[in-house]
Amino acid sequence: MRGDFDDELARVTSSLVTMAKAAREAMRQASAALLAADHTLAQQVTVRDAEIDVLYRVVDDRVFDLIARRQPVGDDLRKALTALQAAADLERMGDLAAHVARATLRRHPVPAVAPELAALFRAMAGVADDLAGKIQSALAERDGELAARLDGDDDAMDRLHRQLFAVMLSPEWPLGVESAVDGALLGRYYERFADHAVNIADHVLILVGEKGDGADQA
Repeated sequence: MRGDFDDELARVTSSLVTMAKAAREAMRQASAALLAADHTLAQQVTVRDAEIDVLYRVVDDRVFDLIARRQPVGDDLRKALTALQAAADLERMGDLAAHVARATLRRHPVPAVAPELAALFRAMAGVADDLAGKIQSALAERDGELAARLDGDDDAMDRLHRQLFAVMLSPEWPLGVESAVDGALLGRYYERFADHAVNIADHVLILVGEKGDGADQA
């Protein structure tokens, strides 16, 4: 029945909200650990990543169980598969937070971020947290308007990423290649975190019925 499918999809979406909250907190903690060279906090992030992986498997099982039992077609099938794609993006966001934490662990007790880059990474952490918070709200509130604005919000991360490379590639860069490589990798983690948030925003539009297939958009 229609209502049964909607109720089960709502339970899947509730799990996505839990994943979004966990991914946001993971990156928040990873950023704090990175900027403070906090070994203990960085280790906690790696534990949280395992929890996000478990949540992903829960969503995966629920979606395939839903498809097997309800055999949805058309828009219903698309929504079910979109929920699975959103879960995959959220799982990847958790992985990226763990990558940031592991960079802290690798360099400890030396900070993984050079002092010359600390302000940029603090700003990137702020943008990442803002994007993750909006994803969590868009999923929880089925807010298509909020989701639609995320693509523009991602521009802030792109600008910071370009600034990061401008600093590291400048002739005045005072540090060696190793610090530049660390900065480049960390910058990539934050950029990809934002990209996955934008992907999820697109998924939200489908889940709330505000985005059709390619033929509908032509």
